[in-house]
Amino acid sequence: MTGGPNHETRRQILYWRLLAGVFNGDQQPTLEQASAGIVDDLGLPLAVLDPGISIDNVVQRYPEMTAEFESLDFSETGDAGNEDAANEAGAEDPQPIGAGDVRTAALVSKLLLNVFATGSGQVSATQLAGWQSDANWLRRCLGEEQAGAVQGVLTGLEGELVSRMRLREVLADPRLAAQLTPSMSLIEQLLRDKHNLSGVALANAKRLIRRYIDEVAEVLRTQVQQTSVGTVDRSVPPKRILRNLDVGRTIWKNLPNWNPEDERLYVDRLYYRQTAKRTVPARMIVVVDQSGSMVDSMVNCTILASIFAGLPKVDVHLIAYDTRALDLTPWVHDPFEVLLRTNLGGGNDGPVAMAMAQPKITDPKNTVLVWISDFYEFDRSQPLFEAMEAVHRSGVKLIPVGSVNSSGHQSVNPWFRERFKNLGTPVISGRIQKLVHELKNFLD
Repeated sequence: MTGGPNHETRRQILYWRLLAGVFNGDQQPTLEQASAGIVDDLGLPLAVLDPGISIDNVVQRYPEMTAEFESLDFSETGDAGNEDAANEAGAEDPQPIGAGDVRTAALVSKLLLNVFATGSGQVSATQLAGWQSDANWLRRCLGEEQAGAVQGVLTGLEGELVSRMRLREVLADPRLAAQLTPSMSLIEQLLRDKHNLSGVALANAKRLIRRYIDEVAEVLRTQVQQTSVGTVDRSVPPKRILRNLDVGRTIWKNLPNWNPEDERLYVDRLYYRQTAKRTVPARMIVVVDQSGSMVDSMVNCTILASIFAGLPKVDVHLIAYDTRALDLTPWVHDPFEVLLRTNLGGGNDGPVAMAMAQPKITDPKNTVLVWISDFYEFDRSQPLFEAMEAVHRSGVKLIPVGSVNSSGHQSVNPWFRERFKNLGTPVISGRIQKLVHELKNFLD
């Protein structure tokens, strides 16, 4: 099996097998046999064709393949289909397909099949851990920008795998529970099922939730700390002390007093630098919709609120709501305790939460109200928006947030989206870094 055209055919066979595995699920004997021959000719192990073997297991058995998987470039895997278009456009002849391209196709197919061909039936803790590891391999190979584009799909796949686990049985077995890697999909399932757990299962669930919170908190804490400590308050006169003396400005402003005869500069006024920073504690009120569609945001913003609560001169209040409102401020420093007190699901009644939030606004110009929701209200949209508009007009910094999740995708009520835009407070929807940026700007 040598020659350029043969290489192209072999690569196409591998990709046809990939498509059949992802969209059909059943093995195609002809494609399987042909693919086995190709992999053997390339000197690759047959494990490359087995979606039941994770990438971690492959590189553990065959360490020499680690570098190949780490250097996969997905931008070069779709060139074959563009050859005719390139020729028609008058471009130079494309580079012929070589054995290296076929080898890349085999490794890319392995990775994509492992991630996207999730099969059916019950999922074990080992299988979930293997899939999570393979998904991380894919994210690294795609790079940050491309990985973000498929994150929503990966999150959906992981959620489906978690739903196929007998999670309560896994949690009741410390050995199996230790194999679980905490993720948003798993944490969501644990939070929904926490009232049905007890004993060892509940202890393992809490351990996983705590571990996930700590991991996310470490990332968010770094983002929050990457900011200035505060902007200068120009309304406060500078202290007239030597270390604040602005020598350059003093000389410049007194240049008209230069006496060329005795070559002296006569200073009749000293200028000082303004160094005063914000001294009044800022109040941050975070209101989070805890309905089922907002789990990502509930978890992320609870952790974020706890981080800001740990900063000096920031007074953080936390409210969660569905058809009722719950003041979680006493536990705001501990997101673990907050999440254990939430009840995911139910409807939306924003005015109930607003009635709890408004009394907390005592100094509007020094208050930020962060409202996280998809804003799908039960026939109470107008009262909620009017209350938010009044709060904004009073001087409160209003930050409506549609989502702060891993995928960045969230449906937001267009009725609210348009009105917030007209109010000059557009809805933030996307990665949590956007919210961090807005809050840092307010605190500076």
